[in-house]
Amino acid sequence: MRTRLLGILLALMACVLVALGLPLAVSEAAAEQQQTLVDRIDDTARFAELAQNPIGQSGTPTADEQIRTLQSEIQRYYEVYGGRVGVFQLSGRPLTDQPADWTDAARGISAQAFSEALDGRRSSNPAQVWPWQTGRLMVVASPVVWDGDVVAVVVTESPTGGLGARILHRWLVLAGGEAAAVLVAVAAAVMLTAWVLRPVQDLDKVTHDIATGRLASRVAPAGGPPELRRLAQAFNEMADHVEAVLDQQRAFVADASHQLRNPLAALMLRIEAMGMELPEGHEQELAGVRVEGRRLARVLDDLLGLAVAEHSGPSAEPTDLVRLAEERAGGWRPLGRERGVELVCELPPAPVMALADPVGFGSALDAVIDNALKFTPPGERVTVVLTATAEQVAVAVTDAGPGLTEEETQRIGDRFWRSPRHQNVQGSGLGLSIARTLMAASGGSLGFTPRTPEGVPGPSGLTVTLSVPRA
Repeated sequence: MRTRLLGILLALMACVLVALGLPLAVSEAAAEQQQTLVDRIDDTARFAELAQNPIGQSGTPTADEQIRTLQSEIQRYYEVYGGRVGVFQLSGRPLTDQPADWTDAARGISAQAFSEALDGRRSSNPAQVWPWQTGRLMVVASPVVWDGDVVAVVVTESPTGGLGARILHRWLVLAGGEAAAVLVAVAAAVMLTAWVLRPVQDLDKVTHDIATGRLASRVAPAGGPPELRRLAQAFNEMADHVEAVLDQQRAFVADASHQLRNPLAALMLRIEAMGMELPEGHEQELAGVRVEGRRLARVLDDLLGLAVAEHSGPSAEPTDLVRLAEERAGGWRPLGRERGVELVCELPPAPVMALADPVGFGSALDAVIDNALKFTPPGERVTVVLTATAEQVAVAVTDAGPGLTEEETQRIGDRFWRSPRHQNVQGSGLGLSIARTLMAASGGSLGFTPRTPEGVPGPSGLTVTLSVPRA
């Protein structure tokens, strides 16, 4: 979001700078050319003034001396500035010029300016000169007037290379100014974006924390626009309300589970007492009542465990998961042998440290192994494998049970959900929910992957993976 907002702001600033810079660059070029044109007009007018007396009073010693002075000035001007200068008769023939190969001003590029000077008019403004144009000449003509009549014409043809270089220099200065403005604009845009997005980033972080089980996270008071500060305050109020409601629900579930255990125990005792007084022939009904009573007791225990797990806070610490996995698997091996299921561990020989709550991770692993042993038929095996990457450590428990379909995999871990094909298997449907809650509380996750061995049609087995960040 920050990148997109910065891109929009910088694009708008670039458009504004281009919209202002292009007309300014054209204006700079026009001003520089106008200044050069004025200089050339002044030079041409000066030569016309020098040629006025010797041409109007030709044949006198003074005129001859003035002609020599004029020729000297024209020669000097040509050598210094490189511009062609000539005094021409009305027919276009040169009276004196530099260089000497300029034989006719009434033709070529000076024809229009020469014609305008014959009419007593000033030379029109030439087309704009641009830095990338080479070989262009700026032509200016001025009439030589004696007693009110045009008696000759002075023409100058100046190269525009210097003009193009000066325009380019002014453009570079302008570009430097715009580059500085861009840097200032970028710095302002970065600060403005950070100021605007700081509450949004805090809100995003707190939302992620709450979504992953850290219900106590709140948006800290910070800067930013007033609207976003009010939004953060409203979000905190909403989070407080949601947390209070969840606390009430957890407290109700825990209290109800705890309160129902004693009446249920008393009820089971009364049933046992009644069973001793019942006549023969009611053993099957009595056994069914006992089974349902024990099942109800397990459901209450799981509900109480789920309430406790949801109420636990994150307490992740560096933990050796190799040792923890071996300990928990060792605790379940006797039950596996009793059921005829082999529990195998494939663990690295060296310790692997991860950020996890030892108690919570061990309880979650217990629930997963218990579930795997429950669904694995005798003669098969349950495998516990630990793998580690640079970012996380994963403990995968794979069983050889009936497995789940893709649709069922999407629902596994939901509270009280059990596959319709597994209704006869002992359990309440809360074990994996408790495991997932415990993993989420410590910053970990619980994943489910159907296992399909080669040559076996359909799912056969399930892999449950407990993942936590690596320490």
